[in-house]
Amino acid sequence: MNINPTESTMELTKLSPPQILFGTEVDDKSSSEQFLLSMYDSVQASIFVVDVLEDGDFRYVALNPTHEQWIGIRSDDLRGKKPEDILSPNDAAKVRQHYAECVLFGKTISYEQCLQFQGVQTWWSTTLTPLRDANSRIYRLIGTSSNITPVKQAEQAVGLQVEREQLLEAIAGRIHQSVELETILHQTTIELRQFLNCDHVLIYRFEADGSGIIIAESTVTDPLLGKNITDPCFSGKHQEHYGRGCIQVVEDIYAAGLHPCHIDFLASLQVRANLVVRIFKEQDMWGLLIAQHCNQSRQWQQTETDLLKQLATQIGIAVEQAELRQQIKDLKAKLQLQKQKHKNQLQQVRNFEALVRRMTEQIRDSLDETQVLQTLTQELAELLNLDRCQIELYSTCQTLVSIAYEYTTNLPQCQGLTKQIADRLEVYQSLLQKQPLQFLEIAPGWQPKLLVMSQMACPIFDTQGILGNIWLTRPSQEAFDEFEVELVQQVANECAIAIRQAQLYQQNQAQVKELENCDRLKNQFLRNLSQELRTPITSISLAVQTLESVLTPAEILDIEIVPQLLQILHNECARESKLINDLLTLTYLEAEPDPPTLIAIDLQSWLNPIVESFRDLSSCQRQQLNLSVDPALPLLETDITDMERIITELLNHLCKYTPAGESITVSAHLITDAVELNISNSGLKLTSNELSRIFEPFYHLSKHDPWKHSGTGLELALVQKMVRHLGGSIYVQSEAGQTTFTIKFPL
Repeated sequence: MNINPTESTMELTKLSPPQILFGTEVDDKSSSEQFLLSMYDSVQASIFVVDVLEDGDFRYVALNPTHEQWIGIRSDDLRGKKPEDILSPNDAAKVRQHYAECVLFGKTISYEQCLQFQGVQTWWSTTLTPLRDANSRIYRLIGTSSNITPVKQAEQAVGLQVEREQLLEAIAGRIHQSVELETILHQTTIELRQFLNCDHVLIYRFEADGSGIIIAESTVTDPLLGKNITDPCFSGKHQEHYGRGCIQVVEDIYAAGLHPCHIDFLASLQVRANLVVRIFKEQDMWGLLIAQHCNQSRQWQQTETDLLKQLATQIGIAVEQAELRQQIKDLKAKLQLQKQKHKNQLQQVRNFEALVRRMTEQIRDSLDETQVLQTLTQELAELLNLDRCQIELYSTCQTLVSIAYEYTTNLPQCQGLTKQIADRLEVYQSLLQKQPLQFLEIAPGWQPKLLVMSQMACPIFDTQGILGNIWLTRPSQEAFDEFEVELVQQVANECAIAIRQAQLYQQNQAQVKELENCDRLKNQFLRNLSQELRTPITSISLAVQTLESVLTPAEILDIEIVPQLLQILHNECARESKLINDLLTLTYLEAEPDPPTLIAIDLQSWLNPIVESFRDLSSCQRQQLNLSVDPALPLLETDITDMERIITELLNHLCKYTPAGESITVSAHLITDAVELNISNSGLKLTSNELSRIFEPFYHLSKHDPWKHSGTGLELALVQKMVRHLGGSIYVQSEAGQTTFTIKFPL
């Protein structure tokens, strides 16, 4: 039954006469016993009597009405019982200890103790007085007790309040001192478990996936720190079992009406009583502060609940502060990295400026493109910590790209490699549009570990067009930043200047060589021309002198030689005239001649009379002259004057160099979309040097001339110029004892 210490009236069974307690002959007792006897029923204090047996054991004798009222036990029910019969083992041991001390010391003692009667704990202030018999043996103890439970409860409340305040001040102080969050949480669980005198205090943090992890704990049971635990009833329709609002109070999991899955979950963790308070960070639930009793149920007090709420609030503040500190730390680290990055970039800018300056000086001082660009690839690779740096150049038609310069530390050499742009069109489309690009690429070939490289390509171009690309390979997945891209573009601009300058130098050198060659050819032409002009003039001069010597004023000395001399004069004048005409025609064709006058002709009917005009000459020289024209040959639009000159000069040439008994053949047929004329002879084999010079002005095949025909030496040079003037092409080949001139005119 519950005891109400404030009750002053209660119907009790009438006690036995006090004489029974103190002896049968009161008058014979001491005055102290008489005094105690007079007080037994009258005072409001609780009085109990304990007999001290011969063997040292203790037996209760009686209670006064006030004590009966306080503890709710009748005196008759108490008489003759030991302390263990009415008290718990712990309380009985404490009571016996006090009784034994009173007997041992033989004098009155006072003490305070907490005893539990019928499940209710009460505090008592007790005085024990020993009574002696005639032999001075202590045979009885008289106890006087006052119920001080309200005072003790008030003291405990004050003490608990002080402890709560100290606990809250401690965590607030740690937060203020910016102690690490892990230390704050760990120390909080220890102090809270000591304050609550419970089995387990833990802090549970929620994860993004709905599970949670225990990040701090203080326990007398099996530790759970660091374990990831998911409560199956914390989500969905069972979440209400964690209580309304921010707290859940469970005094006994089997009597709190929890869902079976939640009971099983708590039982698996050996939890019997549970007190849970949610921890919020700003408006979001961050975790739980949990106090647990494992072996028995527990009645949680409101003050304990309030304390957990306050601690949860402080923990939320600590979490926010820790995150703010971490953010500040991260910002400081980021700022430091940015400062270092800015410092590195500044140094890199200086290095790049030095590189560009050296390139500019090299370009200014040297026209050697190879030296400038090869040095550049090495310096750029060392500056950017590259595995490889390449410069590739496009072909004229921009269908091929060749690696012209390369520097690498440990990758295979690729210098001189030529690639088809069509094979990597997705890469070169952007580069041909003058756009840099970068990407990640897996290193080719077998590697023990997958090697991913970062690559960047920067186009080299100027106002005249695109020239090539700079390729950079970095042995990591770190991308080239915008700053590095801009710097490489500056280098690419310098490369364009170096390449274009080298090209201009090469073009100038080629033009100089061409001018020198032209000058040489001109001088040779003039020498040949002088020789050719001198020959007929010499013949004419000799003929005139001879004619003068045979013609005297009186008479003609040798009349028969006159026609011969006149014939020589006629022939050499004609030869001189033809040479001058050929020179004028050649000069005209080398300048900017007027477009030819085109007339459609039928080669089968047109060629025949021209070829036949050489029949007598070829017969006289015992040469066979043949003509073969494809009858299906279409009409050919050409300038008939130039065309006739071309055929005539070639026939003259072949008649001159064809030995007796050999043949001369003229043929015409259609090939694809062109008309092909072949004029060939047999019995003549030319060397490669003779073939390469056959169209040079004044070049003579003297050793192959069996008939010693004269000529200007400009015939084949004129033929080549006229064929080109008509839009055709001509070439000569000599093999198997046959030399063939092939002329093609597109339809």
